[in-house]
Amino acid sequence: MSEFNRRQLLQASAALALPGLSSLAAAEPRQFSPQPGHWRTFEITTRVEVQHPQGTTRVWLPIPSVDSDYQQSLDSHWSGNAQSLRQAADAHYGARMLVAEFAPGEARPHVELVSRFRTQDRAIDWNSKKAVSEDPALLKYWTQPSDLMPTDGIVRKTALEATRGARTDVDKVRKLYEWTVANTYRDPKVRGCGVGDIKTMLETGNLGGKCGDINALFVGLCRAAGVPARDVYGIRLVPSAFGYKQLSGNPANLTGAQHCRAEVFLAQHGWVAMDPADVGKVMRFETADWIKSTSDPVVAPVYKALFGGWEGNWLAFNTAHDVALPGSTGPKVGFFMYPNGENAGGRFDTLAPDEFKYVITAREIKA
Repeated sequence: MSEFNRRQLLQASAALALPGLSSLAAAEPRQFSPQPGHWRTFEITTRVEVQHPQGTTRVWLPIPSVDSDYQQSLDSHWSGNAQSLRQAADAHYGARMLVAEFAPGEARPHVELVSRFRTQDRAIDWNSKKAVSEDPALLKYWTQPSDLMPTDGIVRKTALEATRGARTDVDKVRKLYEWTVANTYRDPKVRGCGVGDIKTMLETGNLGGKCGDINALFVGLCRAAGVPARDVYGIRLVPSAFGYKQLSGNPANLTGAQHCRAEVFLAQHGWVAMDPADVGKVMRFETADWIKSTSDPVVAPVYKALFGGWEGNWLAFNTAHDVALPGSTGPKVGFFMYPNGENAGGRFDTLAPDEFKYVITAREIKA
């Protein structure tokens, strides 16, 4: 099937499962219905061992910085042989991090960070509407462009075309969610979570990517349409309670389990969870065949639930873009959900954990 025909098929089926819209009957549909109300406590451990130190070595590790109705950060502690170990925060977004600086003569730099937190599922009740108070300056902040997420030019043009006819903020977001799922796709060749250069994606027409690309595109389109939106950067922790392999984490080895999600602010609902990128991931990899329709019984419940919710088997680190790492001599990082490090030889490759050696594990703490 050509990419054009695939998009036509997806666009034709995209409206079938969202709230307030009809859905096709499907035999034996899978279940995916996260519901808030049950808190779970986890502990995540990140250990870094620098293999080939040169000069002064620095390491930055994300500390959970999100406290909300779906996550409560509890405490963090750390150890290692660094000359300096301190907590710092990004000046613009408040993303907390552990900063480790090792003496030039340290032969085997290592650091370990342990953080505890609580999470729960999210799900919006679309029938419950009320006026939600939020700081206007904060909402304006979440409509601003960033280095990789402009809101003018082709981004605004695309957003206006996709939201044509929409009268409310919910209608706009629904149309942009549908458009994102219908026009993007999970590309396994992209390293890590992608880059999130949404202007280049639209200009080239190459809309394949990972969560850092696809959800960034959705967020950028929402902002360009005047709806406050933000990416939320984090990591999957444990298997999905609903049996979806692609929506699961392996707590014994979370290296490579990083995943970003999205939130939008809706006037009658507040901040609402979204994740069009995970819909594409389920379509591409949950079964042996690439599923091309959102009405498929494997995809339909995920497509519906991720418009307004997500499962709480995931940790949110922060909402930070274009982060300047404190004390770094290198460039900003587009987002901060991976361990980062550098020495006299330059910035380490965060996507090569066997070279920039780090291991991430998690465990659930039962009452």
